[in-house]
Amino acid sequence: MNIGTWLFTLMRGEAVGTDSYGNRYYRERKPRAGMRRRRWVVYKGAAEASSVPPEWHAWLHYNMAEPPLQPKRPWPWQKPHQPNLTGTAQAYRPPGHDYQGGHRAKATGDYEPWQPS
Repeated sequence: MNIGTWLFTLMRGEAVGTDSYGNRYYRERKPRAGMRRRRWVVYKGAAEASSVPPEWHAWLHYNMAEPPLQPKRPWPWQKPHQPNLTGTAQAYRPPGHDYQGGHRAKATGDYEPWQPS
C-alpha cells in the first residue's frame, strides 16, 4: 500500500471485514453527495487482484449491498478459491516446458500428423 492509500484509509475509511487471505476491506465513512460510498481492499502482501475471493469481489463491485461477513456454505462441486499463479514459481508448467528441463516424452503410436489431401 502506498502512502496515499494509507492516509485515505486512516482518514476516511471504515473497516468492514477481512477474508481468508488476510486482505482487509474498507468503505468510506460518509457518502459523498449524490455518489456511492467508495469501497476498496488493502492486500496482505503483494497487491494481487486475483487473491480477492468471489464473494468479496462481488461486494467491491457493488453487486452486493452488504459485505459478506458470514461465508456461504459452498456447494459440493465448488473448489476453494485459488489466486492466479501465472508468473510465479508455483505456476503450472507442463513436462516439456523449458523450466522443467525442456524435454518431453516421445509421442506414442496413437499420434498421426495431419496430411492435406
